[in-house]
Amino acid sequence: MPQPAFEQRFAAAWNPSDWLGVPVVVAVSGGGDSVALACAMAALRGHIAEPRQPLVLAHLNHGLRGNAAEEDARFVARLADDLGLPCELGRVDLPALAQQAGDGLEAAARAARYAFFEQVAERYSARYVATAHTRDDQVETILHRIVRGTGLRGLAGMPRARSLNSAVTLIRPLLAVRRDELRAYLQAIQQAFRHDATNDDARFTRNRLRNELLPLLRRDYNERVDEALWRLGEMSSEAGELVERQLADWRQTLEIEVTGNTVSLTCDALRRQSPYLVRELLRLLWQEQGWPEQAMGHAQWEALARLALSEEADTQTLPGGIRAQKKGGQLVLTRPSVD
Repeated sequence: MPQPAFEQRFAAAWNPSDWLGVPVVVAVSGGGDSVALACAMAALRGHIAEPRQPLVLAHLNHGLRGNAAEEDARFVARLADDLGLPCELGRVDLPALAQQAGDGLEAAARAARYAFFEQVAERYSARYVATAHTRDDQVETILHRIVRGTGLRGLAGMPRARSLNSAVTLIRPLLAVRRDELRAYLQAIQQAFRHDATNDDARFTRNRLRNELLPLLRRDYNERVDEALWRLGEMSSEAGELVERQLADWRQTLEIEVTGNTVSLTCDALRRQSPYLVRELLRLLWQEQGWPEQAMGHAQWEALARLALSEEADTQTLPGGIRAQKKGGQLVLTRPSVD
C-alpha cells in the first residue's frame, strides 16, 4: 500500500531522522488533529525494522465533561493499543486548579496540560513533546491576540518549538498544515476520532473567534483573511528574531547581577537604546527568573521601562508582588520569598 501523501509531507516538515532515534511524547486529546499526528508518527516509525525508542501517547482528562471525557480517555488508550504504542493517561480537577491559581479555565487548562506532558516526558526521558497545533490554530491565536491587544511578539503567534525545560523541547510539527488536510488524511486511512463538544461552547473566547468572528471576516471583509493573518505572523516572527539577536548582543555589554530572587541592573546604558528594546530587555530578565507574566500587560512593561530610564529614585510593586526599586543608577527587581 503506498504511503499517504500527508505522511510524506509530514516527514518533509519534521525529518524523521531528527526524532526517530529518541523518545517522543505525543499529546493526544482524541480530536482529529492530534489523532492524525499520532497516526502519521506511528506510521513513519513503523518503517523502521526494530524501533528502539518509545513513541508515547499522552492524554489529560481535565475533569470537565463527565462521561464524554472518560470516553475520550478510553478512545486514546484504544488508539495507542491499535498503534502498538505505550499510553499515559492523566486527570486533573480543572475548576479547582483555576480557582487555586486565580486564573481562567482556558489558562489553567493550558498550564495543566503542559505540566502533565512534561512529567510524562521526564518519565520516559523523552527529548520532545509533540502537539498537533495547526495553521488554523495559529491564525486563531494571532487574531485572538490582536483582539486582546498585543505587540510584535504576540503577532508572531505560537513558535514552532520552545523549551519546556533544559532537557525537553515542545514542538508543533503541524503548524504549517491546514486542518482540512488532516481530516482528508484520517479519511484516507479510515481512522475515527472524537469530537470535543467544548469546542462549540461560546463561553470560550477562542471558540467565538473560530465559529463566529473568522467566518464573519471571511464573508464580509476578506475571504483570504486566514492567509493575511498567517502572513502577518510569519513577518512578525522574522522581525522578532532580528530583535532577539540584537537584544542578545546588547545584553552582553550590560552590568546585570542576579542573586537569588533579586536582579540588579545598571541603567546608564539603557538611555542610549529605544524604549522598545528596553522593554524587551526587562521582559527577558523577567522570563529568565521564571516570574509570572500573565498579569504584565503593556501598561506594566511601560511603567517598568519608565522607572528604569528615570533619573529619580522611586519604587513600584508589580504583579506577582515583585518590587522594582530605582536608586542611584540601579534598577533592583526583587520577588518576595514564598514560604
